Amino acid sequence: MRKTLLNNKKSLELQKKALKLIPGMTQLLSKRPDRYCRGVWPTYFKEAHGIEVVDLDDNHYLDFSIGGIGATVLGYADPDVNKAVIDVINQGSASTLNPPEEVFLAEKLIELHPWADMARFSRSGGEAMAIAVRIARVATGKNKVVFCGYHGWMDWYLAANLGKKGALDDQWIAGLNPNGVPKGLKGTAIPFYYNDIENFKKAIAEAGDDLAAIVMEPIRNYEPTQEFIDAIHFTAKEKSVPLIMDEITAAFRICNGGAHLKLGFNPDMAVFSKALGNGFCSSAVIGKKWVMEYAQDAFITSTNWTERVGSAAALAMIDKFIKVNAAKHLLDISDKIWKIWQNTADKYGIKIHIGGFKPLIHFSFDENHAVNISYFTQEMLKKGFLAGSGFYAMYAHQHKDVEKYAQAFDEVFSRLAALIRLGKVDENLEGEPAAGGFERIN
Repeated sequence: MRKTLLNNKKSLELQKKALKLIPGMTQLLSKRPDRYCRGVWPTYFKEAHGIEVVDLDDNHYLDFSIGGIGATVLGYADPDVNKAVIDVINQGSASTLNPPEEVFLAEKLIELHPWADMARFSRSGGEAMAIAVRIARVATGKNKVVFCGYHGWMDWYLAANLGKKGALDDQWIAGLNPNGVPKGLKGTAIPFYYNDIENFKKAIAEAGDDLAAIVMEPIRNYEPTQEFIDAIHFTAKEKSVPLIMDEITAAFRICNGGAHLKLGFNPDMAVFSKALGNGFCSSAVIGKKWVMEYAQDAFITSTNWTERVGSAAALAMIDKFIKVNAAKHLLDISDKIWKIWQNTADKYGIKIHIGGFKPLIHFSFDENHAVNISYFTQEMLKKGFLAGSGFYAMYAHQHKDVEKYAQAFDEVFSRLAALIRLGKVDENLEGEPAAGGFERIN
């Protein structure tokens, strides 16, 4: 590995310290430096406003990567959300009594999703999904869950890899280890593939009479077919089990609320997080009364679910998202980025594949992806951009920013194309190639 030409001394020093103090270095897999280009990726920030991020070495970047891992849909430190949060902090963020904002948030989410009757709140996506699955199991008196997509780190989900090694490989990333998950959960989580009706029927048959719920993301890489939607609805009704929409990633992107509203799904429950709080901790489970009322027959409770900041942030985010018609802007910006990727790659003869759903998109190189994407990230850092294989649009992304990104992207791809022809990309990589699946970081 060559000596880096980037000014990132403080960041690299803190990474070394973190490696000794924090198993895995960070709290989120997607924020580990080895997911981008370890040795050059800054990893830590001290300021973030709009789409601008300042790292520990005072480098300023425009963020054209995955925007707070999809949590900051309006942009970093949005002034309207921040004001709402600061106001309730000054009034008191917690007390023996409950914050009224949780009632207002329940009203707002049910207003946006007329099919729903009730809501419960927590603070992170993974725990909200666990709450939804717990409620479904209580409501049905059954144990097995059939699912597709990524749904977090909890035992109920990772149990899929107890029954069949690598069962989750095609759902999100490969190599998710179920170590620590009770072996008794084997066979309780059964995956199926999106838009694959026969595979879905096979999963339902495997669950048999012990089916507790159908869990899925409404969209990830492509839209559902009507036949698939109909099959999901028919089965949920036939088996008398709740259909749970995991909207943690998709919600508040393509419309004002869950993506299922626009795609045609009719769920019994839906789970929200990420964009809901625009960077503040907020998550929600909403649903029809027939299933949600069973939450009272299960022990589901936590002190920090009653703090005030999460609900206040969510209310402010929703109000602004609707007021500025953020969904239209997100789709417009991501469409421009998609075209920049494809047109520039074609211009320089680099073969890439673009996927995802607008406004959450990603690209990959057809050959030597890990090295090529890390070189791309490295060179974009030098031009003042946080950039990788993914792009999550934020309301704060402006067209003038996209023009700057397009110019930098063109220059980097021009050099990358030349290095590919010479077979010398790896020789010019100053960090380490991006990691793929789940693995230890040492």
